[in-house]
Amino acid sequence: MIGFIVAGLIIGVLARLITPGRQRLSILATLLLGLVGSVIGGTIANLLGTGDIWELNTLGFVIAVVASVALIGVAEGIAHSKSKA
Repeated sequence: MIGFIVAGLIIGVLARLITPGRQRLSILATLLLGLVGSVIGGTIANLLGTGDIWELNTLGFVIAVVASVALIGVAEGIAHSKSKA
């Protein structure tokens, strides 16, 4: 479980580095989105039969990073639209 949390935090940092442009999200929000992305990646990898949701594997890691990048993009879009309103 602790390894899963650490992996989620690393995934959040990687996603933030991959996401283009300047992000206005806090580090805490980025890390939480990394954890959510990690759960999504683990779930999809589990559904594809490549491992357990709590198990770190290559496919789950890649999907988690992609999901986290998408989540950061959506969160940035929401934060940006709220700041204009």
